Amino acid sequence: MRAVVLTGFGGPEKLEYREDVPDPQASPGEVRIRVGAAALNNTDIWTREGAYGSSEDPSSTTGWRREALRFPRIQGADIAGRIDQVGSGVPDSRIGERVLVDPMIYTGGEEELVVNDYVGSERDGGFAEFVTVPAGNALAVDGPMSDAELATFPTAYTTAMRMLNRAAVQPGETVLVTGASGGVGSALIQLATVRGARVVAVAGAAKQDQARDLGATAVVDRHTTDLVSDVETALDGRPVDVVADVVAGPAFGSLLHLLRPLGRYVVAGAMGGPLVQTDLRTVYLKQLQIIGSSFGSHEDFAQLLGHIAAGELKPLLAQTFPLRDLGLAQQHFVEKNFFGKIVVTPDE
Repeated sequence: MRAVVLTGFGGPEKLEYREDVPDPQASPGEVRIRVGAAALNNTDIWTREGAYGSSEDPSSTTGWRREALRFPRIQGADIAGRIDQVGSGVPDSRIGERVLVDPMIYTGGEEELVVNDYVGSERDGGFAEFVTVPAGNALAVDGPMSDAELATFPTAYTTAMRMLNRAAVQPGETVLVTGASGGVGSALIQLATVRGARVVAVAGAAKQDQARDLGATAVVDRHTTDLVSDVETALDGRPVDVVADVVAGPAFGSLLHLLRPLGRYVVAGAMGGPLVQTDLRTVYLKQLQIIGSSFGSHEDFAQLLGHIAAGELKPLLAQTFPLRDLGLAQQHFVEKNFFGKIVVTPDE
């Protein structure tokens, strides 16, 4: 089959387009999917770069589990397509089923999720013509969306869903979303709005209209020199109940300052820098909760599918690339001059 293979940690030169990769075969309890589309994520870039570090050495080169990664590896976690082969124990009736892949592979509860296998990292993913996954991770989908549109959802929206669930966001609360023009940030706007929360988004000037279109009631420029003042002005004195952060970096202290007493800060990314500083007196005197969150559980994914089936979410498909141009797609991805998701398709 045709596939793009990651040969080691490094830059886009570590991605090799090949047409002689053996077709994967569905093992017992698995299905094989003919890939219709697969979307890019920050995790793809950070995994290729080995940018996760370790708890002992933040500058070390590791995969997302902060351990070594096995190469060669086919990346690509966000997969839509059709089942074309089933392993033993899986009914033949599933052949031909259109599916969206839950990329978190684990059995158990939240503790097991923390050390899950991630499609495209611990096992081969969807930047190929075919991919195999456990049958329970391939969930049937229906409706008018294209495969490319469906592929925009899994990782970003499940990550956002878990953030909101971990922070127990309630109707009527105010949620501050950083990185609002990215995949997780734009998902946070939509999902928080669906559950009846008020959203103030932090986004660049060129992408603020899109944030409003998705449901943000107020937008603050991410290049502001006074985040606290601008957010307070935008909210006209209303408190921030929850900060949903994927940026971190120098703004961390300001984000905690904006929270009301007993407010919640939930983080699932550190695009602005992973090493942060704050005054811990802000945390304990205001009795704040600081919540870590990553990926999403099977229950979060099922909840997401419910919103998709109900037509409550808008797919944000920014651009598609052919599979052979994955390296170019990743370069375009890191430039961040787009809103939504970039997707690759096996079609030439």
